[in-house]
Amino acid sequence: MLKSRNDAQALLAWGEAQNPGKWAAHSRTVARAAETIANAAGLDGERAYISGLLHDIGRYEGATGLHHVYAGYSLLRREGFDDIAAICLSHSLPNREFAEGSGEADFTPEELKAVIDYLKNTEYNDYDKLIQLCDALGTDGGIVLMEKRLVDVTRRYGFSSYTLPKWNKLFEIKQYFDGLISGNVYGLFGDEIGRVTFED
Repeated sequence: MLKSRNDAQALLAWGEAQNPGKWAAHSRTVARAAETIANAAGLDGERAYISGLLHDIGRYEGATGLHHVYAGYSLLRREGFDDIAAICLSHSLPNREFAEGSGEADFTPEELKAVIDYLKNTEYNDYDKLIQLCDALGTDGGIVLMEKRLVDVTRRYGFSSYTLPKWNKLFEIKQYFDGLISGNVYGLFGDEIGRVTFED
């Protein structure tokens, strides 16, 4: 059974206390975006909100590279969020390619094998795709055009041979959700996207 948004908010608050930073505000933006799009697309808004809120919860452990995806997955399993734990593994990897993740691959060999096995043996559902999209729309300051967020991440982590395929996949996912809502997902957020994208 999916745990409540109150449970998720409490866990995020705990994680933020362990490692204060912009990641928690980003997570709240992603949750809000995911719930809005899910409701418009006929998906479960509550599940989308909780998934968005906790997708980066592994950052509770402090400054790491990609290890936060496994740390989040493990934490959610321990805390009873089994239904959405895998969102921590999938949210940064829309092509299911481990190397497309941003940051150092700071895993133990056992953890790395678990992540690679997961990517090889799973098919993403609409909630995986939704959080991948919203992770590319949400900043700590609000919802932005995807191009701004993607460029910001690339400026921080660098460009690799996986960057362009990842960008293309994210735009494909946006088109998928545009189709589900018979419109443009950007239109669901009023003037926020323009305001936050172009603010100094």
